[in-house]
Amino acid sequence: MDIGVASGADTGTAARLQKLFEGHRLTPTQRRIAHCMVRRAADAPFLSSVELAELAGVSQPSVTRFAVALGFDGYPALRRHLREVAPTDKPGDTGSYNEYQQAVQAEIDNLRHLAAALADPSPVIEAGRLFAASRPLPVLGLRAATAQAAGFSYFARKVHPDVRLLDEGGTMLTDRIDAAVRAGASALLCFALPRHPREVVDALEYARTSGLTVVTVADSAFAPVAHHTDLLLPAPVGTGLAFDTACAPMLLGRVLLEAMCDALPDAQARLEEFDARAAARGLFVE
Repeated sequence: MDIGVASGADTGTAARLQKLFEGHRLTPTQRRIAHCMVRRAADAPFLSSVELAELAGVSQPSVTRFAVALGFDGYPALRRHLREVAPTDKPGDTGSYNEYQQAVQAEIDNLRHLAAALADPSPVIEAGRLFAASRPLPVLGLRAATAQAAGFSYFARKVHPDVRLLDEGGTMLTDRIDAAVRAGASALLCFALPRHPREVVDALEYARTSGLTVVTVADSAFAPVAHHTDLLLPAPVGTGLAFDTACAPMLLGRVLLEAMCDALPDAQARLEEFDARAAARGLFVE
């Protein structure tokens, strides 16, 4: 049985799910189930074990074992718990919205979720310091995450002396990581969005064994890259359209740029120098 894609509007449920899963040692299969439930937060309290297994791409007994691992007698007890703590009303009435409006509303809620997560700015500040200190700074993003990595790199190059975009997989990827390490890199930023390429997981594992501190912007704390990351910064994606929407990861990337600028003592001078050269060249149409 298949169900419709959740709108993603119930970020309160997503937050409760994340809190429920934290602190448990989950197997890769169980992390996959947790990741699926977070992404389908609005539907999670109402899914049968068979429906959840189908959505997560696992077996029905795996769903039962997952519930037991969380401390419940079985999946019915887990679902009953989720229904008991689910909000009785939605933050807004989306019944009159068409599918395009619902997708926009879901992204607005994703941004609200991100804003709430940024109430503690310390992880972002730490990431900014790591990026500022890494010369060069490799930025990894493959497939769906390529645009996020490229956007970050474009702006980062205006203030950071050496930013290296890693946006192609294949056998050359490890070579480029090696080159960055030889040049003095100490950290790597990765944007990891669904569907998660196996190459990204392998690259992060290789980067860490090479001595790099890995900071990852991912769609969930339970994304497949989580165990290959030193500092994970979640930013939810929208799933209401045929292709995922990633406004929150993009905005988090801009926040990380701001934190990096704060940690670079000459960032403002570099920006002013760029503006002066751009004006002299007539680079932009005013």
